[in-house]
Amino acid sequence: MIAKTAMLGVAAVLGAACATSPAWAQGAPQSVTEVRVDVAKVEAGYRASKLIGATVYNGKKDKLGTVDDLIMGPPDWAPYAVLSVGGLLGVGNHLVTVPLSKMQVAADQLQLPDATKDTLKALPEFKYAK
Repeated sequence: MIAKTAMLGVAAVLGAACATSPAWAQGAPQSVTEVRVDVAKVEAGYRASKLIGATVYNGKKDKLGTVDDLIMGPPDWAPYAVLSVGGLLGVGNHLVTVPLSKMQVAADQLQLPDATKDTLKALPEFKYAK
């Protein structure tokens, strides 16, 4: 099951990864800044590989979809959940992105409290860059 600290753990790890200069910036001087993390909180969280595939519910306990991936993108490099909504066995599914910070953990479930399948399907479709 998903612990309440799962979101904090993922956000802390992804946030710490963003705290330094980008490694792909060619010719840019790089510096490493020491970041102190409460490892007890982080180790109580979940790896991204454990969140991927998790079922997402709304506040009424209706199944909305599943976490297809976690992704970080510009401009703020904040973590986003890529959700697969609708479809059957991956056919006809609709991918959308939701800021990970908008998701909650309640009753050991990953939730988007006010969302419905229809509101998620109305979001712009997400497509992975090639």
